[in-house]
Amino acid sequence: MDSTQAVWLLLVTAIVLSNIPFILSNRIFVFLKVPEKSIWINLAEWFLYFIVTGIFAYLLENKTMGHVANQGWEFYTITLFMFMIFAFPGFIYRYNLKQFIKSNKV
Repeated sequence: MDSTQAVWLLLVTAIVLSNIPFILSNRIFVFLKVPEKSIWINLAEWFLYFIVTGIFAYLLENKTMGHVANQGWEFYTITLFMFMIFAFPGFIYRYNLKQFIKSNKV
């Protein structure tokens, strides 16, 4: 796998994992079924997916490049905010659009 394919794989993985907590409103970590999740559970699950994506990126960079570059706090801050931006469609669907659709059905 070359570096271009690794970047695209990482981006698609990050976009999917950042939206899972908000799209699957009755499941925790895709497997555990619950009646309803609070926003705090969604945010905790989202942050765990952020960490999983970071570990995946670390392993992917190590496999593709042969080494992992040292990163400062700026890198981790930017990746956290990018993960927030990736999660925006799922968040809007869960907390705004879903409520709007329910209110218009009644």
